[in-house]
Amino acid sequence: MEQGKESGEGLSFWLVGFVLLIVLPLLNVLPGTESPLHVSDFTLNLFGKFLAFAILALGLDLIWGYTGILSLGHGVFFGLGAYAIGMHMMLSIGTESVYGSALPDFMVWNQVKELPLFWRPFSSAWLSVAASILVPTIFAAIFGFLAFRSRIKGVYFSIITQALALSAWLVFNRNETNLGGTNGLTDFKTLFGFRLGEPGTQRALYVATVFFLGAAYLLCRWIVKSRTGKVLVAIRDSEQRVLFSGYSQANYKLFVFVVSAALAGLAGALYVPQVGIITPAQIGVLPSIEMVIWVAVGGRGTLVGAVLGAVGVNLGRSILTNHFPELWPFFLGGLFIAVVLFFPDGCVGLLRKLGGSWSSRKAGDGLDKPLATSEPGPH
Repeated sequence: MEQGKESGEGLSFWLVGFVLLIVLPLLNVLPGTESPLHVSDFTLNLFGKFLAFAILALGLDLIWGYTGILSLGHGVFFGLGAYAIGMHMMLSIGTESVYGSALPDFMVWNQVKELPLFWRPFSSAWLSVAASILVPTIFAAIFGFLAFRSRIKGVYFSIITQALALSAWLVFNRNETNLGGTNGLTDFKTLFGFRLGEPGTQRALYVATVFFLGAAYLLCRWIVKSRTGKVLVAIRDSEQRVLFSGYSQANYKLFVFVVSAALAGLAGALYVPQVGIITPAQIGVLPSIEMVIWVAVGGRGTLVGAVLGAVGVNLGRSILTNHFPELWPFFLGGLFIAVVLFFPDGCVGLLRKLGGSWSSRKAGDGLDKPLATSEPGPH
C-alpha cells in the first residue's frame, strides 16, 4: 500500500513538473494571442511569482508542519535574499538611471557621495546570487543557535521571530541604512546582462523558478523521508521523549531552521526579478503571518499542501484584489478561521478525508451486497 502511494506521488510530481516546465512555456510562445490555449506573458510571470512563494512555503512547512516550530519571521529571510539580488540589479543600472549617475537614484536623492562599502561586493553577479542564499542562512544560523540553545520554544519562539520581523521592517525602512527606505529597490533594467523587459528573459526566469521549486521539493522530501525527518516529526510530537532518547533536539531544530531560511532566501532571489520591486512592506510582520496561512490552508505536514496553499492563496489574492481589493483582508482572515475551525489539516487533509470516506463507503457497499450463490444442479 505504501509503495503504491509512493509511486503515485512520484508520478504526480513528474506530471506536474512536465506541465509547468514544458507545457506552459510552450503555450506562452504559441503563435496567435487569440488562441484559447495561449498563455500570456503576464500570466506566465504571475505564475512564476506564485511558484517562488511555493519554495518559501516548502521551507516553512519543513519547520512548522514537520518539526512543530511556528516561525512568524520568515519574511526576514525572504527579504534578505530579495535585497541581495536587488542590490546587484540596482548597480547594474549604471548610468541608465534617472539622474545618469552610477549610484542608485535613492542615494542621489539622499545626497550620498560614494557607494557604501557593504554595497560594493554586490557588483559581482555570482557573489550576489551566493549572498541571496548565504546571508539568510548565516543570519538564521546565528539567530537559531542563540534561540534553541536557550531552550526557547513554543509560543515564545513565535513571539521572538515576530519581533525579529518587526525589527527588520524598522531597520529597512530607515533611509540611513542606504537600502531605499520605504520605497525599497525598484526600476531594475537587467539581470546578468539580459534585459528584464524582454519576454524571453521573463520566460527564462519562470523556467528557472520551476526548476528550483522541483529541486526544493525533492530536497525537502529527502529530508522528511530520512532518519533526520523521523527525528523532526518526533520533536513535533513529543520533544521530551526525543531528549530522553539521547538526541540533541537543539541541533535538529537549528538544522531545519537554517534549511528553511535558505529556501526563503532563494524564493526572494527568484521573486524580485520577476516582480521588479522589493520593499520593507514585503518583509514585515503581516507578510510573515500570510506565509503561515499559505501552509495552513494547503495542509501543514504535507509538502504538496504547502505548494498548493502558496499558489492557491496568492492566486485568489490576485483575482480578488482586481475586483474587490478592500475585501481581501477579510477574506484572508475568514479563510484562516475556517481552516482552524473546520479543516485543521488544510485542503490536502480535507481531500484525503473525503477520499477515505468515499473508499470506505464503496467498500461498505460491496460488503452489503449478498454473496452470489449457485443453485445446486439436479443429481
